[in-house]
Amino acid sequence: MNVLTTLGALTLALLSLTASAQEATIRKNLTERIPQLKAIDEISKTPVNGLYEVRVNGTDIFYTDADANYLIQGNLIDTRQRRNLTEERIDKLTAVSFDSLPLKDAFTIVRGNGKRKVAVFADPNCGYCKRFERDLEKVNNVTVYTFLYPILSADSAEKSKNIWCAKDKGKTWQDWMYRDQQPAAASCDVSAITRNLELGRKHKITGTPTLIFADGSRVPGAINTQQIEKYLSDVR
Repeated sequence: MNVLTTLGALTLALLSLTASAQEATIRKNLTERIPQLKAIDEISKTPVNGLYEVRVNGTDIFYTDADANYLIQGNLIDTRQRRNLTEERIDKLTAVSFDSLPLKDAFTIVRGNGKRKVAVFADPNCGYCKRFERDLEKVNNVTVYTFLYPILSADSAEKSKNIWCAKDKGKTWQDWMYRDQQPAAASCDVSAITRNLELGRKHKITGTPTLIFADGSRVPGAINTQQIEKYLSDVR
């Protein structure tokens, strides 16, 4: 038994050394051949024999062979299981823990008992956000945390400022989203909006609305009432 245990440990050590050497080769060759490639964060095996994932800049994914002779950018699809492995990987890398969200930088709207929760990154000039808000209005027993995320235009920033500085942020937001009532000009400290933009860039939030549910599920784009209910119900 001791001999077998020793052999097993030696095998694992050898495999580890081989993997480290392989990673070093890939890192060295890519750095020398593509100096404009940003610092490599991680190199790991994929389910495809001889194909390695190269992660840079936090969440940018490339693929390469064992000697880094070729660099591939695109989606890796598992055709048998019909899964986009690249998309799943990026979703995991960009996942946002709901508990980590700085809720003080959002305004809150509570419906019913408010037990269910969702965070929404929204631009006031986003047509899809307006459509989503109308569907969300039909959902009860939910607390909605809205992070103003003005990324579409300078006017988005101005409207976001006026909404954030309003006496009743939630009502001002709903008046605009449901009834197209322009938010009145207002002034206050808008550092929360600046932090929202920084948070969004950190987590690669590139469009609105982007939804984050209490279990960390992240949904880019508008979804209808039935889909909202499903995500809220699926949270355990």
